[in-house]
Amino acid sequence: MRIGRFELPGRAFLAPMAGVTDRPFRLLCRRFGAALAASEMLTSDVRLWHTEKSRRRMDHGGEPSPRVVQIAGADPAMCAEAARRNVDLGAEIIDINMGCPAKKVCNRLAGSALLRDEPLVARILESVVRAVEVPVTLKTRTGWDAAHRNGIRIAHIAEQSGIQAIAIHGRTRADAYRGSAEHETVAAIKQRVRIPVIVNGDIDSAQRAREILLATQCDAVMIGRAAQGRPWIFDEVNSLIERGESREDLPQEKVRDIMRAHLEDLYHFYGDETGVRVARKHLTWYFRRHPGHEPLRELLMQVETPHEQLSLLLEGYRVRHAA
Repeated sequence: MRIGRFELPGRAFLAPMAGVTDRPFRLLCRRFGAALAASEMLTSDVRLWHTEKSRRRMDHGGEPSPRVVQIAGADPAMCAEAARRNVDLGAEIIDINMGCPAKKVCNRLAGSALLRDEPLVARILESVVRAVEVPVTLKTRTGWDAAHRNGIRIAHIAEQSGIQAIAIHGRTRADAYRGSAEHETVAAIKQRVRIPVIVNGDIDSAQRAREILLATQCDAVMIGRAAQGRPWIFDEVNSLIERGESREDLPQEKVRDIMRAHLEDLYHFYGDETGVRVARKHLTWYFRRHPGHEPLRELLMQVETPHEQLSLLLEGYRVRHAA
């Protein structure tokens, strides 16, 4: 699959998720075969970029090409300016968020709230495409609600505006993350446009990724929540899709080593205090997918320093597997 000048090495992408897909997690998923890994959503209001949170979201040091920055906003001129500035800072693809269902985003008429205003969607997309020379992509949903499932029209607007790929979550904004994703609308969109279409929503295994790709005929899958605590899912998907081979479950020692490296990257990126706090939620996701470590997880939630957290993690695994 190609986006602009970039020939992508696989068909499994990491979905941008606020509070999750920071630089350490993106790098980890890329190492396991994610062909694209967009930044956490960044506001298009450049006046708010002075915060530590925004500065971290704009930090792409050491990331492999192509570097993708996702922006969100409702003002075409502000979105264009945000795109230009991010390209100046090293972004190689700009992704526009029109899929986030969070109230704090939709209340500002951004994210999936924009799906109610198709002329505004067109103005934003056209402004950003004109503003930068790098490829511009779109992340969206199938519509605002079941009665207003306008994903096909949005996709046509995107293609006509110069968008070079579109990722579609198989839910409406009203659905948020409830119920099951429906990919029939995504399949219909794929049949109507010539640009690459990436399917997103409830892709939680390599088998499910293959099934959905076959059913929708989409160009790639985008994986979000299923990568939390399982960043190697991209290797599993690529192996099954490209070679028809199923991966065996990773041994616990390998999982431990992945966790350790991830935690060390978090401490380096955030500093000791914040790094330990951020590590707690990632540890929760790792252990949720590998039950049997609940007592260790509870202890890891209570420690306050990187040394304590790493030492307790390694000792917990040593004791468990020596028993």
